[in-house]
Amino acid sequence: YFESGMAPSYSAPLLPRPSRLRSRAATTAALIMAAAAATVSLSALLSRAPGRLTSASGVARNLMSRPRSVAGGVGHAAAAATAAAGASARLVAGCGSISQKNTFGPSHGYAAARRLSFTAKAVDVSTLVDRVVVEPKREDAVKFAAAKGDAATWSGDLLIVPVFSPPESEDKDKVGELKGPAKDLDAALGGMLTSMIADNTFKGGKGESLSSLVGGQTFKRVALVGAGTAEKDTIESIGSAIAGVAVDAKATSALLVMGGEISASSAAFSTGVLAKLYEDDRFRTGDNVSKPPKLTSLEIMDVDSAVLDASVAEARGIAKGVRMAKDLVGAPPNFLTPSSMAGIAEKIAKETGMEVKIMDGDECESMGMGSYLGVSQGALEPPKFIHMTYKPRGEVKKKIALVGKGLTFDSGGYNLKAGAGSMIELMKFDMGGSAAVLGAAQSIGVLKPEGVEVHFIVAACENMLSDRAMRPGDILTASNGKTIEVINTDAEGRLTLADALIYAENLKVDKIVDLATLTGACIISLGNDYAGMWSSNDDLANELVTACDDAGEKMWRMPLVDSYKEEIKSKIADLKNVGGRAGGSITAALFLQEFIKDTPWAHIDMAGPVWDGKAGASTGYGVRTLVNFVTKQA
Repeated sequence: YFESGMAPSYSAPLLPRPSRLRSRAATTAALIMAAAAATVSLSALLSRAPGRLTSASGVARNLMSRPRSVAGGVGHAAAAATAAAGASARLVAGCGSISQKNTFGPSHGYAAARRLSFTAKAVDVSTLVDRVVVEPKREDAVKFAAAKGDAATWSGDLLIVPVFSPPESEDKDKVGELKGPAKDLDAALGGMLTSMIADNTFKGGKGESLSSLVGGQTFKRVALVGAGTAEKDTIESIGSAIAGVAVDAKATSALLVMGGEISASSAAFSTGVLAKLYEDDRFRTGDNVSKPPKLTSLEIMDVDSAVLDASVAEARGIAKGVRMAKDLVGAPPNFLTPSSMAGIAEKIAKETGMEVKIMDGDECESMGMGSYLGVSQGALEPPKFIHMTYKPRGEVKKKIALVGKGLTFDSGGYNLKAGAGSMIELMKFDMGGSAAVLGAAQSIGVLKPEGVEVHFIVAACENMLSDRAMRPGDILTASNGKTIEVINTDAEGRLTLADALIYAENLKVDKIVDLATLTGACIISLGNDYAGMWSSNDDLANELVTACDDAGEKMWRMPLVDSYKEEIKSKIADLKNVGGRAGGSITAALFLQEFIKDTPWAHIDMAGPVWDGKAGASTGYGVRTLVNFVTKQA
C-alpha cells in the first residue's frame, strides 16, 4: 500500500460489492487477506506519527474496476484486503484526518473545505475564487479625455511626447525625430524638445525614455518616449510605454501629444495603457505590496472625444479579459483548482449574462470521457468540465467554439517532471489555454458582439502522481470510442483536449479553435515570443493570423504533415499519445486532429508566450487575438 499525508475521500464502501467479486473463491480469499492485512495495518499505524494514513481505498477501487481478464481473482482478493486494511487504518486515526468530498464547489450548492496547507484554516471554494480574481482598481482609476486648448500652455504634471526612430536605411548615428503636432509643440517651446533629443542622443527606439523637470512652464516635467518605427512597433506597445513613463514620474495628470501615423484614439493604444497598470499583489503583504500609481488623468491632444470614448470603452472590455487571464495564470495551484476555476466561470457568467454548465466526474464518465478522466484520476482535486455560452441579441450568423487546456497543475504524473529545466515549479501556467479562453469570455461578455454565438470549453483537472494515477502503458478510451495507449503521462494535455474537442464538435459549431501550453517542442521551434498555429482550414488559419497581427500578438503557422501520423500509431490501440522526439509539436497537433471530423479547426500552442520569464509573470497572451477573431465573425 502507499502512504499519504492527506487522506482521500472515504465515502467509498469499505469492501467492494459482492457483484464485483467474480467468484466465491475470490470472496473467501478476500476476507482472509483482509483480516491479515488489517492486522498488519493496525500495528503499523500504532508506530507512526498521528495523521499518517494509508490511502489503500484508491488501489482497491482501481483493481476492482478491472475486468477478470486483467485483474483476476487474486487481484480482486488483494483489492478487498487492501480496502479492509485502509478501513482499519481510518478507524484508528480517523479523528485526525482531513477529508474531502469528490465533488464540491459552487455548482453543487455547497462549499466543501479546502486546506491551503496543513496549518491553514479550511476555506471554501468561493473564498478561493475571491482570492484569485480581484477587481481592477488601478486600471479603473485612470480617466481618458480629449484635451482642449494648446499643449504649450497646458497645466499639469507631465507632458509626454513620442519620438520616432529613423528608418534603418538611414545613418545609424541619426537621432529620433518628432512628427506632426509634436513638431508644432517644439516650435512653441522654443526648440526645447529637439534640444533634449540631440543632447541625449535619443534615437526613439522601443524601450527608450527620457524625462526632465522644466522651469518657466505651466507643466512640471517633459518626457520623451521611444515609439520605434511604424513597421516594427505596435500601437499597444506605445501605449504601454507611455503609461510606464507616467507611473515612473509619479504623475497624477499627463498630456499626450501624438504624431505620425499612430492613432491615440484607437482601442489598441488604450489597451496598452491599461495593461501596463496591472500589478499582481494578491499574495503579498505589508511592505511587499506595491504602491498604487498616482496617475488618474490622461489627456490626449488632437483626438475626437466621441471616438476616444468609444475606443476606451472597448479597451476596458479587452483589458478586463487580459487581466482575468493574467490572474488565472499567475495564481498558485493551491488557490486555482479545477473547482475554483469552475467557480470563476460561474462568476463571469453571472456578471455578463452568459449561460454556464459545470459537469463533474460522474457526468463526464456517463459521457464516456475516458481520455480526460484518465488524466484526472490521480488527483485529490475532482475534475470540472466547464461549458459557457455567449448568445448575441438578434440573429446568430456564426457559431464558434473556443477550447482551452485546463491543467491547473501538471506534475507530469509517473513520468515526473524532475531535474534542472523541468519547470515543475511553473506548472501552474499549464492552464494558460483555459486562461485565454476564460479571459476572452470575460471580454466578449462585456463587449457583446452581434451575430456570433460563442462556446467556451475547458476540461479542468490536475495531473498528479498517486496510487490512482494513470500509468505508462495504460489504454484510455475517448468519448468517440478511439483508444489511446499512454506512452508518456506527461503528454496529458492532449488527452484532456481530445474529449473537449469531441464535445465541441457535437455542438454543431462552424469553427473550433483550441489553445494550449502543449509542448516544449514549440518553444524550441519558435522561441518564447511566438505561438505556433496548426489548422486544417486555410481560411480559418488566415483569419487567426490577421486577428493576431491586429492584436499585437505573435503567431506563426506550422505544417500538419500527414506522413508524420505514423509516429502516433499504436501497435495495440488506435493511437499513442506521443510520437518520437522529432517534430514533437507537429505530432501533438496531429493527435488532436484525430478527434475532429469535419469542422474547420485550428490549434494554437502558446507554450512560449504564456509566461514572461524576466518579469516572472503571466502575459495574458491569446485574449486579444480571440476577441479580435470573434468580433470579426459576424
